Amino acid sequence: MEPTHNGSALKSADEWLNCFAQHRGHGPAAVSSWLGIPLAVASLVGLLWSIPVPGAFADSSPVLNWGTLFLMAAVVYYFIVSINLAFAILPFVFAIAMLAAWIDSLRVPLWLLAGATFAVAMAWQVTESWLTHGRIDLVHHLQYLMIGPLWLLAGLFRRFGLPY
Repeated sequence: MEPTHNGSALKSADEWLNCFAQHRGHGPAAVSSWLGIPLAVASLVGLLWSIPVPGAFADSSPVLNWGTLFLMAAVVYYFIVSINLAFAILPFVFAIAMLAAWIDSLRVPLWLLAGATFAVAMAWQVTESWLTHGRIDLVHHLQYLMIGPLWLLAGLFRRFGLPY
């Protein structure tokens, strides 16, 4: 059961995090989320990074691509959901961007490594959902892909008594 909206068009941080916790926050799903979510997010950014960009993007900056645009949009959304969590997630976002840039400079194609990692991470999450809940909901998995890092971070905030 999903939480009700608080009257606004967007869910609050607590609503998103509680909804995520209902689907992924218990038992083996919670444990595997600590590895699966960062891998899935990083590999999605890698896949987006690999998509060719218009010449105007490439002329502006070597790191302006679909992956970095996706990360920027995610950060804007995170700031809308929770300012404290958004500031705290910035090192993770920068680490993903740096990892994608580094892998992109290697001989192994970024799209190949990112695609394989994304397929494994999502198959893992979907299989676990099926085993835990007896159903697969791909729309929720895609939504939770971006809320997941905030859920992990919010757990650390709660553990140390920090407001989010």
